[in-house]
Amino acid sequence: MADEVSVLIVDDSALMRNLIGRMVEEAPGLVIAEKAMNGLFALQKIARVNPDVIVLDLEMPEMNGIEFLKERKKQGIEIPVIILSSIAARGAEITMEALALGASDFIQKPSGSISGDIHTVRDTLVPMLLGYGGQYQRTHHKGVTSEKPVPDIHKTALEILNEASSSPSPSASSKPITPIRKPANTEIIAIGISTGGPDALRVVFSRIDPDLRVPIVVVQHMPAGFTNEFAKSLDRICPLDVKEAEEGDAIQPGRILIAQGNKHLEVEKRGAGGIVAHLSDAPQVSGHRPSADVLFASVALLYQNHALGVIMTGMGRDGAQQLGTIYKEGGLTLGQDEASAVVYGMPRVAYDLGHVQEQVSLENMASRICALAKAPR
Repeated sequence: MADEVSVLIVDDSALMRNLIGRMVEEAPGLVIAEKAMNGLFALQKIARVNPDVIVLDLEMPEMNGIEFLKERKKQGIEIPVIILSSIAARGAEITMEALALGASDFIQKPSGSISGDIHTVRDTLVPMLLGYGGQYQRTHHKGVTSEKPVPDIHKTALEILNEASSSPSPSASSKPITPIRKPANTEIIAIGISTGGPDALRVVFSRIDPDLRVPIVVVQHMPAGFTNEFAKSLDRICPLDVKEAEEGDAIQPGRILIAQGNKHLEVEKRGAGGIVAHLSDAPQVSGHRPSADVLFASVALLYQNHALGVIMTGMGRDGAQQLGTIYKEGGLTLGQDEASAVVYGMPRVAYDLGHVQEQVSLENMASRICALAKAPR
């Protein structure tokens, strides 16, 4: 029988440990493994409680979050870590350092280092814990016995999460798409991604071909103030240039633009100036700003059958509908497969709608993107 996802909570604030602990206890599929007041105590408890996922504060006495991640790496501990990031002055920079050291993802504390408002991030934190912890359970074969078949009443954490994130939309059409034109040479690659994205994009962009001459535009759901540092962190490991999108940035070969937090990203043609990035404060679409649906729609409109749309790990359905517009216009579409997605929500909805032409593992995503983008058509 599958176990619930066990969570180790590491924070020097007793208030924060209790508040996060309450969220864990109230969430179906989650259970508290243990709590620790700093990284040193956390390391001592890991061997005993063997958690599936760790929630880690960065600012702690004796051994802070960064020091813990360095020691975790040294000891070869693979348990996924979700960072609790402060909005203090250097919060984004330190958070990206934590991701570079192997943390899987992060959530932003509502205010300061200790906040009674931490409950406001429940809807973000719980899916992350279920996603990363459930994936760790699966890849490490935890919580499964071979003595008897698992009864239908028992569900893994990933099943609970994926069902919640991809329930059918009454308005969604499952009518098969007939492209109005054949695919042509790829002139732009658009990627939509959410929960699980920081890890996944590091894998894809570190393996992208240095000679890829097709521009890439990305919507990664991330808070405002973090995407600039995130783009810089990707730029350090990617052979292509990566930057946070700014108004009027040229869409050009060899460049990857990451949507700003809290700004929609579109592509538009501006006279003799060519095709550029346009940022917008328009209302949320599909529950998000930036929205992958907004990006995909603008790409389909401008590039038609010269586009490659990619939808990857993420909670919910953002991007699933308008990926179909890229497909309808004659563009190519890829979706991350269930086995490698932290949360098989966005790509699952797109696949169920018939908007994904090919499912690809995270391991093979970079090579498949490059192969399709380079192939003459």
